[in-house]
Amino acid sequence: MQTFALERTWKLMLRDLGVPPRRVVQHAGLPSDVLDRDDVRVSADQYFRLWEAVSDVVDVPNLGLAVGRGVTAEMFSPPLFAGLCSPDLATAAERLAQYKRLIGPCRMTVEHPEGELLLTFRPVGRAAFPPQYGAMEVTFWTHFARMGTRTELRPMEVQLPFELEAPEPFQDFFGVEVRRGLRPAIRFTELDARRPFLTHDEGMWSFFEPELRRRLTDVRDDATMAERVQAVLLELLPSGRTGMADVARSLGLSTRTLQRRLQRDGTRFQDVLATTRAELAHHYLSRSNMGGAEISFLLGYDDPNSFVRAFHQWTGQTPEGRRAELRAASYARQGG
Repeated sequence: MQTFALERTWKLMLRDLGVPPRRVVQHAGLPSDVLDRDDVRVSADQYFRLWEAVSDVVDVPNLGLAVGRGVTAEMFSPPLFAGLCSPDLATAAERLAQYKRLIGPCRMTVEHPEGELLLTFRPVGRAAFPPQYGAMEVTFWTHFARMGTRTELRPMEVQLPFELEAPEPFQDFFGVEVRRGLRPAIRFTELDARRPFLTHDEGMWSFFEPELRRRLTDVRDDATMAERVQAVLLELLPSGRTGMADVARSLGLSTRTLQRRLQRDGTRFQDVLATTRAELAHHYLSRSNMGGAEISFLLGYDDPNSFVRAFHQWTGQTPEGRRAELRAASYARQGG
């Protein structure tokens, strides 16, 4: 069964709404201390029951609107903060759609009809969202876009699959009338989708992405052993812990069992280590300005020269030669 993390930001949200967290979780039929535990995971049904309990317990008009527009950067989970590092809203949406399952039981579809940006939301494990959850999603994305661009941009269109009892506050916030649709959805113009984020920080994204990839692999039920090893290596490499024993310990396996399971996947530990290092090296060279010594450290090498030799073995190039080639290709694509 697929499960989802209950982030500590739930407690911040509930306290901002002025309701004791224990009252909400007990109303949802969950253990009263569930929000006090570390690394708590719940089913999609439990997650949505928690949202329904918030709607029942909290006496706040237009709850989804209040929650979505009240989110601050301090309440962001790592995927959302990483999204804020994106160059624009369209890029942030593409990135967060990939990591949406790390945030909750929701799938987000990203489409670009005629260059515009259309986001559609679908629940996991249910036919429909609790109404306030869907309202929160479309509100949050407008709020998120405004945080990144520092402008009061307005979406072209907003849809929700239910009639609003009080539509005026929604229209005041969005600047457009909320329409009835099959699913929660929001559409932005091409200009707003590509409007630069003033919070753009590609170097920060470079550090976030490997950890997000690791987390995503951790929650996949169908991940191969090679994928699980790579996920652990993404976390261990910067500490210099690159041995099979280190990875086996993190996975709760013996080195012999790990070796045997990798053989069943048709690979070896050293092959997975080399592939992981090569992918990360390319990632850092193409998306950051870090020097060879810094990249060497992040890949778990004691000596930068070892990294240079390994990179040449993988690609037939030096790291800086490869970086220059990547930049030239990027410049050419941009019509420079």
